[in-house]
Amino acid sequence: MFGLPGLIIAFTFAGAESRFEHRRHLITEEANAIGTAYLRMDLLPVVTRSEMKALFLRYIETRLAAFRSVEDAAATKAILEISAALQGEIWQKSVIACDRPEASRHAGILAFAALNTLIDITTTRATANIDHPPIVILLLFFALSLIGSLLVGYIMSLNNRRHWLHPLAFAVMVSLTVFVILDIEFPRRGLVRVDLADKPLIELRQSMLNP
Repeated sequence: MFGLPGLIIAFTFAGAESRFEHRRHLITEEANAIGTAYLRMDLLPVVTRSEMKALFLRYIETRLAAFRSVEDAAATKAILEISAALQGEIWQKSVIACDRPEASRHAGILAFAALNTLIDITTTRATANIDHPPIVILLLFFALSLIGSLLVGYIMSLNNRRHWLHPLAFAVMVSLTVFVILDIEFPRRGLVRVDLADKPLIELRQSMLNP
């Protein structure tokens, strides 16, 4: 009975840590995608570059803001809607810019390839943020922990010499393990934070402000 919770803890913890690292890498990938698309705006006609780069600056600010207020679901949803609207505006204005007579066809191909990657990574990050272990695994873990505790309590009841340290240590370690796993699964809410991984986006925004 104790082996089963241990096995579930091992797999659940490994999965949570893997998803945590994946989310961190996706932030870097998004920063690279935005940076590449931003630089390729220089391939568009000169008259459109300043407007496009201003849109990119607003876009990266919304992406940073969206993940800083995850506790407020309504605010996060509103910011993500603004971000999606900016994506659409950037795409439409890029189409208009590439239709100008002085625009290069090959430049447009490169620009749209980068914009497509920029849009795709937002969907990938959104999916990663809701990627968690099935609820049945957590329920099974809680059930096995409870059954294990009942067995420990039953065995101890037959022993006249009881020691408070054993059940206390068991309860503390199980509770701490569950807390850490859930904390890693939601890295924007608890003690284990993924906020430091936003540094590439912050530095990219700074480079846009001070080209």
